[in-house]
Amino acid sequence: MSAPGIIVHRDADVLAKAVAARIITRLVDAQSAKGSASLVLTGGTVGIATLAAIAATPARDAVDWRRLDIWWGDERFLPTGDAERNETGAREALLDHVDVDPARVHVMRGPDSGMTAEESAESYAAELRAAARPEDHGPVPGFDVMLLGMGPDAHVASLFPGLPALYDTRPVVAVHGSPKPPPTRISLTLPAIRAAREVWVVAAGEEKAGAVHLALSESGPVQVPAAGARGRQRTLFLLDRAAAGKIPPELGRLASP
Repeated sequence: MSAPGIIVHRDADVLAKAVAARIITRLVDAQSAKGSASLVLTGGTVGIATLAAIAATPARDAVDWRRLDIWWGDERFLPTGDAERNETGAREALLDHVDVDPARVHVMRGPDSGMTAEESAESYAAELRAAARPEDHGPVPGFDVMLLGMGPDAHVASLFPGLPALYDTRPVVAVHGSPKPPPTRISLTLPAIRAAREVWVVAAGEEKAGAVHLALSESGPVQVPAAGARGRQRTLFLLDRAAAGKIPPELGRLASP
């Protein structure tokens, strides 16, 4: 796993715009190199603001959206179209405004599909397996970029501190008893997260500062899940100044104006 780099931006608005520009550049580079690209989306305030920033910039047209696979790191087990679903937020912010191939938008199914949460997780795992290539050396594609938000408790995706999902080696699991509503969710596990070429943890706000500090320390991922969120080739913590407020100076920071 790669050691994390830290990039700090002035505030949440600048952070979202900077991450949007970074995503566009990364996807264009990946498509130039191998013809297609893959992006794992997250929900949350900054995650959705980032997607809206992509939609708002003319630079979005540099991406060939028909040659992009869209995945999710986690999803709330709610019916299609529910306002609380990460998919719903992503469609409203970006996906409804670009020419994506519907067959390459890989959603985690909700209860309206007739599946249980466990069946939805198994179905998503099968979809990931089908998309994996021999060079990925496993049951999950080597995603070009995985975006992850982070909570004040240092959770990423729907991997909350101390829950059984953190011990699970399957790529996708159903999560029950989430401390944050709704209680039932579908989530990639740490092994699936670590299959990504690049993992970008995005966080803003003073309430995240303690969690950022722990995630960049020697903490274990069972109590600090974000400490286990690392990419194969690159890991970035993309923060605003408030979220970066407790980072020890010796870790170093690349601060933007």
